[in-house]
Amino acid sequence: MRFCLWLSCALLAVGLASAQPRKMKVHISVDMEGIAGVVTADQLSPGSFEYERFRNFMTKEAVAAVNGAKAAGATEIVVADAHGNGENLLIEQFPSDVRVVRAWPRHLGMMGGIDSSFDAAIFIGYHASTNNVSGVRAHTFSSGRLTKVSLNGIVVTEGANNAAVAGHFGVPVVMISGDDAAIAEVRKLVGPIEAAETKKALGFHSANSLTPAASCELIEKTARAAIAGVSRFKPYVIKGPVVLEMGLKHYTPVEILGYLKGVTRVDSHTIRWTGADMIEVSDFIQFVTHFNLNMEP
Repeated sequence: MRFCLWLSCALLAVGLASAQPRKMKVHISVDMEGIAGVVTADQLSPGSFEYERFRNFMTKEAVAAVNGAKAAGATEIVVADAHGNGENLLIEQFPSDVRVVRAWPRHLGMMGGIDSSFDAAIFIGYHASTNNVSGVRAHTFSSGRLTKVSLNGIVVTEGANNAAVAGHFGVPVVMISGDDAAIAEVRKLVGPIEAAETKKALGFHSANSLTPAASCELIEKTARAAIAGVSRFKPYVIKGPVVLEMGLKHYTPVEILGYLKGVTRVDSHTIRWTGADMIEVSDFIQFVTHFNLNMEP
């Protein structure tokens, strides 16, 4: 009798546990150049005549991704503002249970806030690399400073680099939104992830774009499909040690960086440095792209 009672209680506990919804944690990194309608600096920087409108469109695309992820079962979402000054997203437009990572400098850069507790990563508003002859506003991390970023001899976009950061933690990237050139570049390295094409690149400063409303509808639908099928995707992993090469537009910082132990000056515009893993590489990139003596008080 006691055994039957114990067995009944055990089965009830198992049933209650299995009835609890599975936790699903999603990281969403949001850039701006890949947002629908963005084509020039007029939309991208504070003070530019269309910036305020387009930071609103950027926010709505991010919220659309949040809504799609939630509809597919996401229970916890962190959104990283990964464009410009890192203070573009209108945080009051997000659901109250979403957390937002803002401003620079920060550990892990565009993937700030991610760790091994996440189940999936999504890229919104991403753009092509500086080496791409297509792509709207194509660049890699810093349009004013860098000409190339490669990992273990493979030239990468911001998307591929960020996917490797996520992959370090065992987190797969499941979706990207942006122009057709950006999507093709990331898929080439990361794999056939879900994609929402917000526009077709016609040139560095021109595109055939969806409207903001149509883009949000597509992003929400795509994010829902991506999270619903999260088990289909595998992390993009670059095993350490990771050899980083960075091409810089100006030779002076290359010369100075070459003074550092472990940094090799490959040529007048290129440095090489080896990190133990993608976390060290990410931090090194953050240093090169953000350090400025003007930060001193």
